[in-house]
Amino acid sequence: MVPLQVLRIQAQPRGTNMGSRHMTAITGSLLTASFSAVMIFACTATADDQGPASGKGGKPVDEAPAGVKLTTLLPSKISVDNSSHKTAITATVKNGGTKDSGKIRLLVAGFDGLVVKNVKGCTAIAKADLPPGSNSAFSCAIDNLAAGKSTSYAVDATFDTGKTGKICLPVQTSDGKKTYWQQGPVPFGTTNPSPNAPATPLLLGTDNKPVAPGGDRLADTGVTEDVLPLAAAGVTLVAAGAAGLWWTRRRPEPQP
Repeated sequence: MVPLQVLRIQAQPRGTNMGSRHMTAITGSLLTASFSAVMIFACTATADDQGPASGKGGKPVDEAPAGVKLTTLLPSKISVDNSSHKTAITATVKNGGTKDSGKIRLLVAGFDGLVVKNVKGCTAIAKADLPPGSNSAFSCAIDNLAAGKSTSYAVDATFDTGKTGKICLPVQTSDGKKTYWQQGPVPFGTTNPSPNAPATPLLLGTDNKPVAPGGDRLADTGVTEDVLPLAAAGVTLVAAGAAGLWWTRRRPEPQP
């Protein structure tokens, strides 16, 4: 991007030609365009920001081995595409203890309007083996998580803004017999849905206010058909007024 430059315009003596004024106008337009481009790129750069990770809705269940402290983290906010309903979520498991975890697994399960489509590096759980109430889930095998370390997984999901939606992250032994930690099912949602925008931002720990029926239709833009006849009539009246004014001014004065 061409950096913005300061435009210095000095007073021109009388008789300045039109070419100089024309170049000044062009330079000013370029500055305005450059400034607009800077503003657009600045907004785009933060569009995918998921905010700080959060352990909201998490709690220990079964007692973990001595020195092992397992927790999970989810983004504080996600963004859902209103046309495709697609969204991306980062799921993180962390060992905040002083000893290695040994073999464990992380489950990523979706509920209600949130459906987990894929978790990179993980295996889909068969429908018959899903956690109660879940519509989808993946199992991520972890051979060992060293003390003080964490690992993250890219989660592809869809979110129907016409429903509520929740996600759940249990951390279990490799055989699933014990659950050391479980985050959720915790909701993602918004109390102010925006179906006519390209995307809807959702916050972790917020019950979703579903979009009203038919809310997925984009808002009308431009002039509607009901307005067009009135606009045309207005143009006709303005034209007639202008013609009448011209006729009044051009009417010859009476002869003496």
